Amino acid sequence: MEKFKTLEARAIPLPVENIDTDQIIPARFLKATDRIGFGKNLFKDWRHYKDGSLNDEFVLNNDVFHGSILVAGSNFGCGSSREHAAWALCDYGFKVVVSSFFADIFKGNALNNGLLPVQVSEDFLQALLKGLSEDPKMIISVNLEQQLITVARLNLSEKFEINPYKKLCLLSGYDDMDYLVSILDDIKEYEEKR
Repeated sequence: MEKFKTLEARAIPLPVENIDTDQIIPARFLKATDRIGFGKNLFKDWRHYKDGSLNDEFVLNNDVFHGSILVAGSNFGCGSSREHAAWALCDYGFKVVVSSFFADIFKGNALNNGLLPVQVSEDFLQALLKGLSEDPKMIISVNLEQQLITVARLNLSEKFEINPYKKLCLLSGYDDMDYLVSILDDIKEYEEKR
């Protein structure tokens, strides 16, 4: 995984509540076990009509919005526990998802795959979505070390919570195995003393 410290980027607003993992990546695309290639099917049923043509009204198909931050409505990632949802978001290019609430399993899957879920208050989320509708080029700063999300243009900032172990892993660019390898000497020393 890549190290994550601070991200300053534009964002894509998706002000829809209760976005479940089947909407993020429909079940028919879960045949692969490799993490690559899921981004092209991210929000597939929202991005395309049933006949396969592009839905120009969907935000990911709108040239006005770009960025590596997705700002979504409350209860993001609910539904089934598929890790493929995090894979699809990462493969598409998202590094951060901002919402006022995340489903627990999605949050864990996101963190395990280097995608930072930033949970903010509902007031902060609504101000952020309103700001993006007025200025799609607005820059958002996410500082993992300080656990702080800031929007200078709106004079808005808020602290966010993260599991300390997952924070360490993201800052170091570790998955769980990388972390264990990084403390291998400590493990050996402990085992020798037992």
